[in-house]
Amino acid sequence: MYWEREIETLPRPKLEALQLARLQQTIRLASRSTYYGTLYRRLNLTADSVTALTDIDKLPFTTKQDLRDSFPYGMLSIGKSEVIRLHSSSGTTGNPTAVFHNQHDIESWANLMARSLYSVGVRSSDVFQNICGYGLFTGGLGFQYGAERLGCLTIPAGAGNSQRQIKLIRDYGTNVVHAIPSYVHRLAEVMEQEGFDPRQSTELRTFIIGAEPHSEEQRLRIEAVFGVKAFNSFGLSEMNGPGVAFECTKQNGLHVWEDAFFVEIIDPSTLEPVADGEIGELVMTTLDRQAMPLLRFRTGDLTRILPGSCPCGRTHIRLDRITGRSDDMFIVKGCNIFPMQIEGVLMRIPDLGSNYLITLETIDGVDELIVEAEIARNVDGTDSQRLAWLTALLTRQIRDETLVTPIVKLLPPDTLPQSEGKAVRVRELRRP
Repeated sequence: MYWEREIETLPRPKLEALQLARLQQTIRLASRSTYYGTLYRRLNLTADSVTALTDIDKLPFTTKQDLRDSFPYGMLSIGKSEVIRLHSSSGTTGNPTAVFHNQHDIESWANLMARSLYSVGVRSSDVFQNICGYGLFTGGLGFQYGAERLGCLTIPAGAGNSQRQIKLIRDYGTNVVHAIPSYVHRLAEVMEQEGFDPRQSTELRTFIIGAEPHSEEQRLRIEAVFGVKAFNSFGLSEMNGPGVAFECTKQNGLHVWEDAFFVEIIDPSTLEPVADGEIGELVMTTLDRQAMPLLRFRTGDLTRILPGSCPCGRTHIRLDRITGRSDDMFIVKGCNIFPMQIEGVLMRIPDLGSNYLITLETIDGVDELIVEAEIARNVDGTDSQRLAWLTALLTRQIRDETLVTPIVKLLPPDTLPQSEGKAVRVRELRRP
């Protein structure tokens, strides 16, 4: 039932004492970085300023923009020669957000992932297929290292290519899959087209779904179609990636691993804490990361701390599923995207006008990013060769910026609706 019984069931007073000790050490480590060192000296803050967990409010918040402004190494708390990996956003326009790890951090992350997988019933005897992008995206390597730490036979299948995914599932007897929910539906459609029922023709037992918001109804549909239990996971690259919070077999909230992360829920408008059980913005602090500790990082995610204890016996707090964002960010295929990223690409291309519309729509069971853009008035709308070149250029640049390949539609000037007030730039048509 437990991967690390002593830590996972630690009594709250002892768990909070551990958090305080690790928080103080994190402040000491962070103060070695250019960013936090300069900031804390100016504010006369040290680890001694925090003598109780409630003193964390003495520390200023950290934002994604702070990471961008400190690019590339301003957040690094150790020598560059000690760093063994980074994960990063693409950042083709402006600075990306980069997160660095040393050997300790990678080992700690792998252990958190193993703990997470174990909590939903995954064991060393299982065959684990990771249908997720590898590379700079954290979902691939994060789950890979965790499943290997647990001892699973691990298949690093990567994203896409449904025919190959199905063959791997059937050939090797895959019984545990990690994938984004929208792709899981696509997988089911392909299986149906091939004429077999995954409940009868595979050994699938457990799905781990995350990286994009999904409803309880969507989870239940996945469970019904595949005859599996589907468990929710939560992570963000600034806090390592996956493995920040995970459901257990009781499926009644996401356990945050509080020996590695300290959680606050604040009102995004007033920045004041909200009571347990109230929805607010999730703020997180790393407690066991050495290369690049982050303190009071504003995630932008809206959620709440669930009251009461979990029947599983774990003492770590539980979060409700993420209900939305405190800003205008949206998620497609596991990638966080801001409309201004796309606008920046559009505005750099002289052949395009200023009006555009982003549509998020589920097509054939897969979430798609559709970008409609008007061509400039001096562009010949009948020049098919030029339009094809422009479409390819825009597709490539948006993919480089967001890590998602869009469906691009070029339109004549004055085609898209105009607004007297704020322009409507994003249209949400995805089905739950």
